[in-house]
Amino acid sequence: MTSSTTNTFEDQSVSFQGWASTGTANLKQWSYHPRPLGPEDVEIEISHCGICGSDIHTITSGWGELQHGPCIPGHEIVGKVVAKGAQSHHEIGDLVGAGAMVGACGECAQCKSGFDQLCAKMTLTYNSTYKDGRGGKTYGGYADRVRVHSEYVFKIPSEISAAEAAPLLCAGITSYAPLKQHGAGPGKTVGVIGIGGLGHLGIQWARAMNCDEVVAISTSDSKREESKKLGATKFVNVKNEEELKAASRSLDLVICSSYDKSQDFGKLLDLVAPRGTFVMLAAPEVPLTVPATALLMRQIALVGSLIGGKESVKEMLQFAADKNVRPWIVKMPMSDASAAVKHMMEGRPRYRVVMETKAAL
Repeated sequence: MTSSTTNTFEDQSVSFQGWASTGTANLKQWSYHPRPLGPEDVEIEISHCGICGSDIHTITSGWGELQHGPCIPGHEIVGKVVAKGAQSHHEIGDLVGAGAMVGACGECAQCKSGFDQLCAKMTLTYNSTYKDGRGGKTYGGYADRVRVHSEYVFKIPSEISAAEAAPLLCAGITSYAPLKQHGAGPGKTVGVIGIGGLGHLGIQWARAMNCDEVVAISTSDSKREESKKLGATKFVNVKNEEELKAASRSLDLVICSSYDKSQDFGKLLDLVAPRGTFVMLAAPEVPLTVPATALLMRQIALVGSLIGGKESVKEMLQFAADKNVRPWIVKMPMSDASAAVKHMMEGRPRYRVVMETKAAL
């Protein structure tokens, strides 16, 4: 496939090559003209891109039909800067990453308080349109290159490899930010529901934050031993009634990174201690059924959390470097992106698929 529409906001002198969806997981090669390189933009030659659950929900239309034509997914992007605008604060050759958002207004109350991911003008990395007045659609990292405003491009610490850095740009910040915001640390017992791409990092963050207890919560025993290696001090199989009962009302803070629609949500809330907090990270394709009495009788806070602002991403990357928090990854070639997506959809990787381009070789 090739793009055919000509727009004034396209740089007709160059084409970027990627793997696009038109509403299914069967990705096709597709090219597009990027926006002209702005004064604060950088162009990244992509070496690695992680596959996020959000990618799957989007390209299979699980969250609704694609809104902006063919979609090149991918928002766990790592590569080297190969071109820069005059006002960019990155240098040619820098190893950098870009995550799930590529723009915000910078002026509203949310932006000024460090929650730019909640800005009304926040621009997603793909399947979105720019809101900065320059026009254009956003395309992600299942591609050879991408152009991004330098404010949302992050230098990768030298201690972290390019492949390991990729999942940190979404799975990493999504699991780090709520733990930090809601006070994970000494004196706290933290639970992590779902031991997958987000959850296996959540366990490591909680361990690195020196929480008193880190409880891994899953629907089977298959990840019990791996959870201990990641840093969990306890494991709860929610299908084991004895383990579930023993953990009842014991957790000060829970982050929920995965949710099976067959799961009794009330039983998950029962794990939370009085005046504790349950943070929803997962975005299931069906509505939740929440028993109000579970919230009222113990004054539980049920809240959501969306990725993290740009300053939080910088903090998270340095924390990962300092505390040796790393994703467990499986590398696959981007030249066969559909196979990599299928591998992810089948739930086989432990715990994140990272695709490599020719630039990684």
